[in-house]
Amino acid sequence: MGLIKAAIGAAGGVLADQWKEYFYCEAIDKDILVVKGQKRTGGRSSNTKGSDNIISSGSIIAVADGQCMIIVEQGKVAELCAEPGEFIYDASTEPSIFHGKLSQTIPAVFRNIGKRFTFGGEPPKDQRVYYFNTKELVDNRFGTTNPVPFRVVDRNIGLDIDIAIRCNGVYSYKVVDPMLFYTNVCGNVEAAYGRDQVDSQLKSEFLTALQPAFARISEMGIRYSALPGHAMELADAMNEVLTKKWSDLRGLAIVSVGVNSVSASKEDEDLIKQLQRGAVMRDPTMAAAQLTAAQSDAMRAAASNTSAGPAMAFMGMNMAGAAGGMNAGQLFQMGQQQQQQQQYPPQGGGYPPQQGGYPPQAPPPPAAPAGWQCACGAVNQGKFCQGCGQPQPAPPAPQGGWQCACGAVNQGKFCQGCGQAKPAGAALYRCDKCGWTPPDPANPPRFCPECGDVFDANDAK
Repeated sequence: MGLIKAAIGAAGGVLADQWKEYFYCEAIDKDILVVKGQKRTGGRSSNTKGSDNIISSGSIIAVADGQCMIIVEQGKVAELCAEPGEFIYDASTEPSIFHGKLSQTIPAVFRNIGKRFTFGGEPPKDQRVYYFNTKELVDNRFGTTNPVPFRVVDRNIGLDIDIAIRCNGVYSYKVVDPMLFYTNVCGNVEAAYGRDQVDSQLKSEFLTALQPAFARISEMGIRYSALPGHAMELADAMNEVLTKKWSDLRGLAIVSVGVNSVSASKEDEDLIKQLQRGAVMRDPTMAAAQLTAAQSDAMRAAASNTSAGPAMAFMGMNMAGAAGGMNAGQLFQMGQQQQQQQQYPPQGGGYPPQQGGYPPQAPPPPAAPAGWQCACGAVNQGKFCQGCGQPQPAPPAPQGGWQCACGAVNQGKFCQGCGQAKPAGAALYRCDKCGWTPPDPANPPRFCPECGDVFDANDAK
């Protein structure tokens, strides 16, 4: 009896599964990610006894916009279609006499009956159709329970500090790789797989990725107060951070991020404003403008001072200005010099003439080494060379001059040092060895006191 029942069940099941199926999916709800395909069977349909998870060869599967269909056979993805339209499945292991040539399908049907008979009349296979919602899944709200670190970078003033901010908003995501999502997330679902089964995990990972995403945003120079206006940059940064967990593992991707509000603590905001105000003073012209405004306020306050008198008030104001060590005019001059240097930078070691500009002055020559240099090359400070012991040579006297008794060397008829007239027949003597000149040209010594050379006619100039 069991064999007869198995034979009848195998034959009846194969004949019932000969009809082609039409699979479709109604509009997928916004909270559904994956739903199982349905066979269309109405009151006039004769396909009412076919197996649930069997797809006959030649069956039609309809795919709508915003959907992606996959066919899973024996637990493995066999086909995928993401284009809207009609998909005909003709690679099924369940042959049908209504699809293909009868000379090929009739023998295949009998072979299928024999195969089912060995399994007690049941089909030894499982085929399913799943539809994925590939539309943008919106209205995912998020909010930071605890403050999130945010790096504030302002290269204009050299600012680089970390503050703590709170933010809230919404984000949207979509399924971009249905095969990954099926393999690693949902698997063989009975009816549908909703967002409520995965949203808590996604939201936790989203909030964890905010900190490195904010770090990338701050590197772009975007301030935390401007985050609501840079939703695309924030979405790209979130995708970059979540690539391994969402795109590579689950087949999901962030589409957009909307930030409703971003706020920092009052202490951090006051600190940033204080640093920005201080950085403004680095510009001499801005500092001069601030100083001028402060002086104007001080003058108005001094003029309205009736207790100590305007004279005393102005005196105090002048004393305060003198104690400051800098005035507005000097600051404006410094600012103009900086602008000229920025406008006409050095090029190739020189400053070519430019219209409306003045090249900076040439650098001063290097200072000569202190002391005197001997013929041996040693630089000395005293009267004798430290290297060879030679005495310091006297400076050469001008040709044709004469030396007064006061020591001044003159060219004219009167001494430039004491006003004495030039002695008659006065001649300028200078040692031809070391250059020493006697203080009294009229009575030169017999020997040079510096080198010991004899004064003779060769020394008279």
